[in-house]
Amino acid sequence: MAPAWSNTTVASYDCLIEPAQTVELGTPVSGLLEHVTVKRGDKITRNEVLANLESHVEQTAAELAHYKSQLNGPTELAQSKIEFSQRKFERRHDLAQAQLMAKQDSDDAESELQQAQAELTEAKENREVARLDYLHEMSQLNLRTIRSPFDGVVVDQMMWPGEIVEPGATKHAVLKIAQLNPLRVRVVMPLRAFGDVHVGTGASVASEIEPNTPYSAKVTSVDRIVDAASGTFVVFMDLPNPKLDLPAGVKCKAALRN
Repeated sequence: MAPAWSNTTVASYDCLIEPAQTVELGTPVSGLLEHVTVKRGDKITRNEVLANLESHVEQTAAELAHYKSQLNGPTELAQSKIEFSQRKFERRHDLAQAQLMAKQDSDDAESELQQAQAELTEAKENREVARLDYLHEMSQLNLRTIRSPFDGVVVDQMMWPGEIVEPGATKHAVLKIAQLNPLRVRVVMPLRAFGDVHVGTGASVASEIEPNTPYSAKVTSVDRIVDAASGTFVVFMDLPNPKLDLPAGVKCKAALRN
């Protein structure tokens, strides 16, 4: 985390350091919660598996669909039929052209060749259907695994192994996680400062737990609506926190750079 600028700054404003986002994680399907691999306070990374539902049936279905999608027998059988029918048709066609065989025998051989070609097409189509079925089963299986959508920390655990997860129920979230890099700084500013701050403006932020250690932040959003009752508006800043050494949920002071 970089230190704040040392050049002259303007007035200091009260602010609050918040997580960039806080998310409650659950699943879109019902099932028995089998494993939770993290606990409150753990650091997590994007796409890390955090929990999963019992999925033996879905796993078996996916393995069966994968096996069917890899079957080569029907395609190879149809291909061999085509090769045999092709040779048979060519021989009979030549004999029929030389008037040594009835034209009907040549037509029958041609029909067998066309049927073999149709069987090969059907075998390829069935294999493609099996491949798509495997992708569908894997998608269903993946719905039973909870992964982290970003780097962050576990804020709370609401369900435990052995409980039933039911989407739409009052208790449906398994874990609550927060993104702490970057942090979001909420600054409440008076009406007189409206127009003086813009997106991209730099600032120096010092938290109440480290008042003598300022950090660099940058304005990312400025409210376009002023609260009439208090005569204030809100400005949001991004505060880099790569080592996660600065906690969220603490008060701070923010001073805009000239």
